[in-house]
Amino acid sequence: MTPSHRSAGGVPRPPVPRAAGLSRRRLALALPSALLVAGCAAPRQGTGRPGDPVVLTLLSHYASGELKDALQGPVDEWNATHDRVKVRTKAVEFTDLLTTFMVRQAAGQGADILHPYCLWNGQLVQAGVLRPAPPEHAEEIRRGYSAAAVGSSSVGGTVYGYPTEVQTYALYYNKRLLREAGVDGPPRTWRELEEAAYRTTRRDRYGNTLVQGFGLSTYDDSTTVGQTLALLSAAGGRFVSADGRRTAIDSPAGRAVFDLEHRLVAQGASDPGVNVYQAFPSGRVAMVISAGWWTGSLKPLMGGAYGEVGVAPVPLPEANGRRATLCTGFMLGVNTASRYPREAWEFLRWLNAEKVGVKGSGKGATATRMSSLQVSAGSLTGRADDMRMLLGEGGDPNLRPFLDALTYAVPEPNVPGAQQAKSLLRKNIEALWTGQQSVDEALRTTRRQVDQEVSRAW
Repeated sequence: MTPSHRSAGGVPRPPVPRAAGLSRRRLALALPSALLVAGCAAPRQGTGRPGDPVVLTLLSHYASGELKDALQGPVDEWNATHDRVKVRTKAVEFTDLLTTFMVRQAAGQGADILHPYCLWNGQLVQAGVLRPAPPEHAEEIRRGYSAAAVGSSSVGGTVYGYPTEVQTYALYYNKRLLREAGVDGPPRTWRELEEAAYRTTRRDRYGNTLVQGFGLSTYDDSTTVGQTLALLSAAGGRFVSADGRRTAIDSPAGRAVFDLEHRLVAQGASDPGVNVYQAFPSGRVAMVISAGWWTGSLKPLMGGAYGEVGVAPVPLPEANGRRATLCTGFMLGVNTASRYPREAWEFLRWLNAEKVGVKGSGKGATATRMSSLQVSAGSLTGRADDMRMLLGEGGDPNLRPFLDALTYAVPEPNVPGAQQAKSLLRKNIEALWTGQQSVDEALRTTRRQVDQEVSRAW
C-alpha cells in the first residue's frame, strides 16, 4: 500500500517500516520560472507583531536533492511576498517521517504543517495530530481534486488536508517484447494478460529466466501490495471493509487475484526474486503494474529504448467491466498543536489552490504551484484540470493513462492500523509467491492477522 519512491538512479527503495528509505526522482521538467524566486533569509521565530513575523514550520520528507529544492522554490516565493507570516521547511528521510511526527508531537515540538503519506492519516487522526480542514478549505479540496485524492486526504468523511503527490497504477509493457511474441497490443483482460505473459516468457537451455512475462517481485510494495491491490480494485474488491474494522480480501475478488498471481508464478511467467526496476528497463520483463512516477525514472535509464515502453489501464477480469485501480498519495495538513492554524491553512491554500500563470504553456494558462511542482518532478496531483494543462499536447503519452485513472482510482484504506495491515498483507503475498503458502492459506492467514490489527482499539 505504500507507494514506491525513487532514487536518483531510478531504482526504488522500500519505505516504512522496512530498513530502506525514501528515494528520489530526477526532475523530468524544469520548474516554471514563477516558482524560482530568489530565496530570503531563514525567518526567525516571532509573534506576528510588526517586525516580528509569525514563523510556520513545515515538516516533510523532501529532505535532499531536487525535491527539496522544488519545494523550497514556492516557499521562498511566499516568504519574499509576505511580511507577517513566514514559512521554514524542515525535512527528514521518509523512513523516519511517521516516527518523527509522533515523537515530536509527544514532546510538544510538532511542526505547524505536516506532509504525511495518506496511509498514515487514520493513525495520525487517532493520535490527535491532524487538525480537520476548516469548512471553506474542505469545500475547496472537495471541489478541486479527484474523488480518490479527496478520499486519501480524508478520514471518516472528514477532510484533513490538501492532496499533493497522487499516484495511480497502470500496466507498463514493452512493445518490442509483445510484438516479437506475436501479441497484438497490451492485454485488456486477465485472460489476455496470462496469455501474453506465457508467450513473452523466455528461458535459456538451462531453464534460467531470460524474460519474465509479468513482473511479480518481492523487491518493494509497488510490485507486491500495490500491484496486488490494483488488481483487486480492478476485480471490484477491496482490502479493508467500508467500516475499517476487518479485511475484505478473503472474498471472490481477492481469491481471483491470488489465484492469478499463483498461476503466473507456478507456470514460470513470473519470478518473484527478480528486481523488476532493474529488469524492465533492460528488456527482461514484458509487463508489470506500477505507479505513474516510474515514467520519469525510465526515460533516463532507457534512453532511446524508452520509445518501446507503453502504458495501458490495469486489465480487467472480464471484457467490458468497470475500470478501477489503486491510488496512493501524500497531503499537507495542519497540526492540532499549531499556534497559528489560520495562517497555516492560508499558506496551504496559496500553495495548493491558488492558480498562477505558467510560462511557456500558452496565453492565459494557469495552474497551482503544487501542481507545477509535482509535474516538474515527473509526478501528478489530483487536480485533473491542472494536469491536462501542464502535460500539454506534447507531453509524454505514457502519463495519460495515469491521469485518466484519477477518475476511477480507489484510494488505499487509511484506517488507524493501515501501516501494519499493509505489512502483514505483504508478508502473506510473498509467502504465496514463494510457495510457502497456498492460496487458501494466504487468504486465511491474511484475514486472521489483519482483522486482529484493524479491529483492535487504537
